[in-house]
Amino acid sequence: MTTPEQTNDQAEMAVNPPPSLDQLRAVEAILFATTEPLTPNAIRERLPEGADVGGLLMNLQKEYETRGVHLTEKDGTWAFRTAADLSDVMHMKKEVQRKLSRSAMETLAIVAYHQPVTRAEIENIRGVVTNKGTLDILMEVGWVRPGRRRETPGRPLTWVTTSTFM
Repeated sequence: MTTPEQTNDQAEMAVNPPPSLDQLRAVEAILFATTEPLTPNAIRERLPEGADVGGLLMNLQKEYETRGVHLTEKDGTWAFRTAADLSDVMHMKKEVQRKLSRSAMETLAIVAYHQPVTRAEIENIRGVVTNKGTLDILMEVGWVRPGRRRETPGRPLTWVTTSTFM
């Protein structure tokens, strides 16, 4: 015995048959593989004759609405995009490991061994002029910091290591 609801569902299925699973999978693969959004005509060119591209796209859009990627339509083109509520997850910080230059390594060793030490003392020990960028890199990493000013003429700034370095 069939209910009126089942009869309506069957009638709707006869008018709008469910999309072919193969066609649905093909549209999904086409959209995933492309780097640019596609028009329905561009998708239709890759499908068998008579495929209902609009219905396939709507079906896929509904299928993906609760997932991490959504099938979106903009200006007549279709593409998979990250779900808007996951944008914060997509902005992960990537730590870049940089190798210290030889001069930075020498400067760090001098500061660690002779702290508190002035820039002039670092240059005297190394025998070459110390680039300001070298100390900036060591400060950026968090291994050295400015110390107190010396009570000598010119009141030069001293450099010391941080607890992070130790």
